[in-house]
Amino acid sequence: MPQCRQTAEADDLYRPDGKPDHGRHPEQWRGAGRFRPRLAEGQSRCARALARRRHDAGRTAGAARRRGRVEMIEGGQAGNTGSAARPNILILMVDQANGTLFPDGPAAFLRAPHLKALAARSTRFANAYTGSPLCAPGRASFMSGLLPSRHRVYDNAAEFASDIPTYAHHLRRAGYATCLSGKMHFVGPDQLHGFEQRLTTDIYPADFGWTPDWRRPGERVDWWYHNLGSVTGAGVAEITNQMDYDDEVAHHACRKLYDYSRADDGRPWCLTVSFTHPHDPYVARRRFWDLYEDCPECAPPPAIPYANQDPHSQRLMDACDWRAYDLTPDQIARARRGYFASVSYIDDKIGQILDVLKRTRQEAIIVFVSDHGDMLGERGLWFKMSFYEGSARVPLMIAAPSMARGRIDTPVSTIDLVPTLAEVAGLDLDPLTPWISGESLVPVASGADHGPVAMEYTAEGSIAPMVALREGGWKYTACPADPEQLFDVASDPGELANRAGDPTCAERLDHFRKLAAERWDMAAFDAQVRQSQARRMIVYEALRNGAYYPWDYEPLMAASEQFMRNHMDLNILEESKRFPRGE
Repeated sequence: MPQCRQTAEADDLYRPDGKPDHGRHPEQWRGAGRFRPRLAEGQSRCARALARRRHDAGRTAGAARRRGRVEMIEGGQAGNTGSAARPNILILMVDQANGTLFPDGPAAFLRAPHLKALAARSTRFANAYTGSPLCAPGRASFMSGLLPSRHRVYDNAAEFASDIPTYAHHLRRAGYATCLSGKMHFVGPDQLHGFEQRLTTDIYPADFGWTPDWRRPGERVDWWYHNLGSVTGAGVAEITNQMDYDDEVAHHACRKLYDYSRADDGRPWCLTVSFTHPHDPYVARRRFWDLYEDCPECAPPPAIPYANQDPHSQRLMDACDWRAYDLTPDQIARARRGYFASVSYIDDKIGQILDVLKRTRQEAIIVFVSDHGDMLGERGLWFKMSFYEGSARVPLMIAAPSMARGRIDTPVSTIDLVPTLAEVAGLDLDPLTPWISGESLVPVASGADHGPVAMEYTAEGSIAPMVALREGGWKYTACPADPEQLFDVASDPGELANRAGDPTCAERLDHFRKLAAERWDMAAFDAQVRQSQARRMIVYEALRNGAYYPWDYEPLMAASEQFMRNHMDLNILEESKRFPRGE
């Protein structure tokens, strides 16, 4: 048989179809920088493919010896297992999951077998809080390790600036392949924020259209504000806008895990999968709805009359147009049932993803978290936008070899995930410190203390910056426009007794006031938010006048690099896309 010849030109000067390339960078071709045997006279394509496979087998084995990356599992091929120094990371994010329903993993009544199995092998943070109880600000805090006063995403229409480092930037600098499937509610022209690849568009707009206006307190913008129609419309459907989205998110995440299992570039990966459920509207498929027939937890919780609510809660009820809806106990029960059913729907999606991870023999650190919670009718409130437990507390579980399994009651924050991910990925934390406000949870999982947990809110329903601190069993909230609040959450989990006026709590109140004064300049914070709102309104008005070019992300499909194309060798393609091989 004629021998294959390897030449320098095969890598540097020739396209994969064997023709010379004088203009395109060789790395743009599939297989660039890799051995590609030339066909000697009379040699078949199959012979060349065989030579290539032999070369690849030696190359893969050599890479395995150098990196310790590929192992044999039960006599078969392993997927991308990462390494002890640079483990793969899978982040599973959901939207509006109430942390009180995850006291130690999912509550017993929730039908969530996959999340319960994950909880059994995770560090479970029972008192985890969002950086801000709204989608875009909460997610920007989670990604950056900063609160809104520093990352400047004040509401659901504030730009997330490109100069704010995120965990995707930090991990990518360290050699990780970073990818997002699903929602992150980025506003502005940068729709990646450190992700090398994004598999779906977002479910929400990326422009400034949802900007609140503190110059018009009490104004309600009907076309985008929450309303209680999500409650009265709760029920069963086979497909909805949100199901369309999350079905696609899970599908692309599974495909990406298959891609990672067949990758040969040696990079560890960080895949973020971000769903929009169990966010309202509270609608679910029949098979999940039926799981909660006669569920006692669907019963309406006690409500506080409007006249007895604190000022911010009254503003939230007004923002949700509560007077236009006379909610019945049955409607409330159906909404809660739809929410619980949506948790089961998401559990099913997560099960699909974890199954692919297992079947492709890959290993990863797994993080499960939400951006904020949902009041679900408690106190007569719905959705988020407040510092009450149902709105601000989120589930947080981390399955990592370096973190002990079990329940941690110490209050922590989603802004702690940036330094935590950096530490479990083996990054040096010192260079990151100026850019983050959170603390690594690795020592907290072993019993170390954590500083006071801070939160901020500056979006719809507010008329001035709102801040909160959780320390030990106590929570403090402050706003220049409203009375202070002080709750003993440990003994009063429903936050029904405001102790700010209790003389026996005067010393504790003074302690929290000092902590808040050290952390926030409220006048400067207020001015900064108002200026941002005013600027965005001018820009949005201008951009909607005439031709409109929104920033909504369009996934890049690269159709010429999918499946079989004529610059590829079919034999090599079919072999390289098979996992596992040789079984």
